[in-house]
Amino acid sequence: MPGADLLRYYCFFSIFFASLFFNRLSAAHIIGGEITYECLGWTNGDPGTGTRTYQFYMNIYRDCQGGGADFDSAPGGSFPATVTIYTESDEEPYNVLILPNPARNTVNPQEGNPCVIVPSNVCVEQGVYTFPLLDLPVIDESYYITYQRCCRNNTISNILAPGDSGATYFMELTPAAQQVCNSSPTFNNFAPPVICANEPINFDHSATDPDGDQLVYEFCAPFLGGGLNFNMPTAMNGLAPNPESRPPYDPVNFIGPFYNPTQPLGNNTDVNINVNSGLITGSPNAQGQFVVGVCVSEFRNGELLSVVRRDFQFNVTFCEPTVKADIAEDNAVGADLYISQCADRDVFIVNQSFDESFIDDYFWKFDLGNGQDTTVTTWNADLQFPEYGTFRGSLILNPNSQCGDTASIIVELFPEIEAEFTAAYDTCIAGPVAFTNTTIATTEITNYNWNFGDGGGSSNPDPTYRYQDPGLQQVKLRVTDINGCQDSIVKPVSYFPVPALIVVAPNRFDGCAPAEISFDNLSEPVNVNYETFWDFGDGVTSTELSPTHIFESEGTYDVSLQITSPIGCVTDTVFRELIVIDPSPVANFTFSPQDPDVFNPEVTFTDLSQGADQWFWYLEDPYTAQEPNPIHAFRDTGFQEVRLIVTHPLGCQDTAVQVVDIQPKATFFLPNAFTPNDDGLNDVYKGKGFTDGMKSFELNIWNRWGENVFSTDDPQQGWNGRFNNQGQPVPQGVYFSRVAYTPPRGAPVEIKGTVTVIR
Repeated sequence: MPGADLLRYYCFFSIFFASLFFNRLSAAHIIGGEITYECLGWTNGDPGTGTRTYQFYMNIYRDCQGGGADFDSAPGGSFPATVTIYTESDEEPYNVLILPNPARNTVNPQEGNPCVIVPSNVCVEQGVYTFPLLDLPVIDESYYITYQRCCRNNTISNILAPGDSGATYFMELTPAAQQVCNSSPTFNNFAPPVICANEPINFDHSATDPDGDQLVYEFCAPFLGGGLNFNMPTAMNGLAPNPESRPPYDPVNFIGPFYNPTQPLGNNTDVNINVNSGLITGSPNAQGQFVVGVCVSEFRNGELLSVVRRDFQFNVTFCEPTVKADIAEDNAVGADLYISQCADRDVFIVNQSFDESFIDDYFWKFDLGNGQDTTVTTWNADLQFPEYGTFRGSLILNPNSQCGDTASIIVELFPEIEAEFTAAYDTCIAGPVAFTNTTIATTEITNYNWNFGDGGGSSNPDPTYRYQDPGLQQVKLRVTDINGCQDSIVKPVSYFPVPALIVVAPNRFDGCAPAEISFDNLSEPVNVNYETFWDFGDGVTSTELSPTHIFESEGTYDVSLQITSPIGCVTDTVFRELIVIDPSPVANFTFSPQDPDVFNPEVTFTDLSQGADQWFWYLEDPYTAQEPNPIHAFRDTGFQEVRLIVTHPLGCQDTAVQVVDIQPKATFFLPNAFTPNDDGLNDVYKGKGFTDGMKSFELNIWNRWGENVFSTDDPQQGWNGRFNNQGQPVPQGVYFSRVAYTPPRGAPVEIKGTVTVIR
């Protein structure tokens, strides 16, 4: 796009300037500035004073919509605008000036750019400070005139910690400039508030020198100043230093290596300033806010007199044209908008130009091949072309206007093509379908796209295709010719052949009666639209596609299957001896002894099963056995369930269950004498026996006079020969005993006898 065309663009964007809300003391509103001066001659016109009178000016630029503070020294400002003067060798200030209220000017963002529409939230204001006249002695060193203020916008893209970075604007009045009463150059224009990404810049950043000195332009580093000391805002690290710090000053910290003072918009952006003219050219390729420094150096007879440093901010965003000629086209061919159409010479072109509110005049112009241009003045163009071919035209907006635009249009019209095909196959033998393309076209067909209706496809002109499943298939053919014209057709293809081979599963079965078998019809092609007839060979039939049948009796069976297609083709097969049914095994066993008890718990099991070749016994948890006739000694009494599972050689099984009763029993025997003389031998009279499960136990001992000398209900407790095991030893002699108890099963037991105490 030519540089002048940049004037046709405006930007849809939002520029947000951050502010530090601390009693509105922040200066995040400042977006640029510079200091210049004018030498008025010897003080009072007298060279003898050795002093020259200077008029200094300072331009400060602020965002007047960003919510920041007003200009310093202005009625709404937070601080007085102070300027500090240093000499090169002195640490202390030479002078500190308080500047008056600045003159205010609004920077017109549309200056020289009539086609740019700037949103209402964009506002840039210039504050022009005129210093009190300064009488400065001519000396052999430089004066530094400095203004510092915090802070910059924290949305700046190319420097580190922008919200913490203030600015220093200064002018060095050199000894050479003092000697010749030099006046500095002044910039002619301030940078536009907004520039467009990916669009050419042609900004005149030149300056004018009243003495006609040589000016040299370059990008240079802006400088830091001030700080975020809110408690002492006028300290040198405060918001508005008073006095300002002395030189040298630190440059801003560019985010390297991508940004630097000579490439402030990035080292991959070809934006430059002409060293002789000050013209800034190039195309920024990324949006954002960028701090930029421009220095104009003034030379006279090869000697440097001064450097004017401007610190400003470029706001780069993506822009859209105010007026743009556009149509609803197929695509773009070079600089032309392109429309193609097939099989129709009536073309309706939709006008998509914008912004319509800025379009005052428009018309279409087309060469229809009759030697004269056809002009259409409606918003959309409805054209009838005389033949197929290529035609050129244009859409013109706001003709003879700086904010107009023209679109070049190519219309290509192509003849019709008509897709068609046929399909053929052997209806009674399953095989491939042969498809034949019969498309009607006067142009070359370059692409065939077949969809056979079951997910399969092909790009061959005349393909063959084998369907896995029968059915009514919706086959689609789409053809494309060399011009990109397309046509398609969808036709039903009825595919119902009988299978070339009948296949079923299982292909053989050996099992035991009763046997439930699921037959799977694996023949292809076949589905529920086919008639099927099964004969299972045992007098039972079925018409299901894949039936399930139970063979109740042993024997060998032939199975037959007949398949009839929906169009009447028939095929059948007999599967000889497909099913073999053997008798099921019969599980049975005996055991001995029939009345095992706790004293005789070993039991022998004898298998009486029929048709078995494998045995599995569940005897007593966790004991099992796999031999035919196991022997097992039971660990516990009571009723024990024994289970035998037998397996036929074909895998059929049967189960037999019997209960074995391991009878519990109890026994108890008493000695007839003991010697309780505390010699450790036979000192206690105590019975012996098997007492598990014994109930209601009693042991009583009496003397010859019928007096009870000992009794207990614990079969494990004995008599020590004393009265109730606690009193005096009983006399030697014969005593009477009686034991009574109830065994685990059966009637109560009573045992009477005598016991002789020997001492």
